[in-house]
Amino acid sequence: MTETIGIWIAAFLTLCMFSFLYKDNPFYKFAEHLFVGVSMGYYIPYTFYNAFIPYAYEPLFLKKEYILIIPFIIGIMYWFRFSSKYSWISRYPIAYSMGMVGMGVPMGMHASVLVQMRTMMLPLNSINIILIFVGTISILLYFFFSKAHKGVYGKFTSIGIWFMMVGFGASFGYTVMARISLLIGRVQFLLGDWLGLIK
Repeated sequence: MTETIGIWIAAFLTLCMFSFLYKDNPFYKFAEHLFVGVSMGYYIPYTFYNAFIPYAYEPLFLKKEYILIIPFIIGIMYWFRFSSKYSWISRYPIAYSMGMVGMGVPMGMHASVLVQMRTMMLPLNSINIILIFVGTISILLYFFFSKAHKGVYGKFTSIGIWFMMVGFGASFGYTVMARISLLIGRVQFLLGDWLGLIK
């Protein structure tokens, strides 16, 4: 009985979300607000018990690791964002976070730029390495705007456009494929678990 009620509730909420395909309506808003509320109701205690307690409360107050007072204070300063009078205090932890992001730039350079450069320096003895070499050079030259894209140079930079379009298309196709798989899962749920039309 409990499983049946759960299936009907899930089917109703799924149809509420699909109703947005027609137009914005109260059923969609209800399901949207319910989803946001349940998510926050789940993640707040989850974060409290799995992040705050083991990484802030226990080390600071039980194990007496007072060095953790610094990140604890930085975290508390974020909450001043909700105060109209003291919101300026939240700028300090935000600036600190941006600085930490800046520290990740060298790692990003190694993970993307340097790996790409290393691949370009390999012997051109396979079609894959040749494509990587031509694609990287043509794309870089496309963004070199000091020279007009005319003649042979312009034709070579147009190859970079093709490489970029293939890359963007592959990324977009992967995103669409992931969304379609979610849609297929919901349709299978409605036709199988709810209506029993498919096994």
